[in-house]
Amino acid sequence: MRWIAAGAAGQAALLAALHAWVGLAPSAWAAGSLYTLVGACLLGWAAHGRGLGPADAVTTMRAVLVGGVVALAAQGGPAWPLVALAALALALDLVDGLVARRTGTATAFGARYDMEVDAFVLVVLGVHVAADLGAWVLLVGAARYVFWAASVPWPWLAAPLPERRSRKVVAAVQGVALVAAAAPVVPAPAAAALVGSALAALVWSFGRDVRWLLVRHRARGRGPAGAVQGLLRG
Repeated sequence: MRWIAAGAAGQAALLAALHAWVGLAPSAWAAGSLYTLVGACLLGWAAHGRGLGPADAVTTMRAVLVGGVVALAAQGGPAWPLVALAALALALDLVDGLVARRTGTATAFGARYDMEVDAFVLVVLGVHVAADLGAWVLLVGAARYVFWAASVPWPWLAAPLPERRSRKVVAAVQGVALVAAAAPVVPAPAAAALVGSALAALVWSFGRDVRWLLVRHRARGRGPAGAVQGLLRG
């Protein structure tokens, strides 16, 4: 599909620009190229031949920026270009949803595409920051994937959740905290406090959702009356 090929070309151009700007080690080129190849294959599989909407175009720009973060993280920096690319990728998260709503082009695919980009940039930033703060930081990026893995043996965890603005705020806080922690001007104790606070908020958010899903699951087992009562309590 042409838009996926265009995204891959944009990724190659960004890697070349980074190489000219800061120099990329072979490990960075390898990581960026692997990200591009795997990302293009996954998008081709998930898109099923669909065209590119305006919001998807913004999300693709974000995915390209994340590829730059992947390359820089693979070689351990430099820090400021990594922080700049990650901050821009996270800031554009405010744009693609707005574009989808304003143009009436919101789709399930677009929402999932956006969510996967959000999740993966947290993984990459978490790996980068964990090198300085410790392996516990990896929990920030791993939380969503652990939740997904848990839904395999417990399918009730995959049920739709009610819309909550607080969930989106908590998700945004994770990115802000990790970007701040990656900035070289933030002392390690302050960075650890920021990421630790963000992780605590994430645990609270996931815990609330798991509780809501569990109450809903148990209520359904008690029939319609029990379901209503359980959801009211949740």
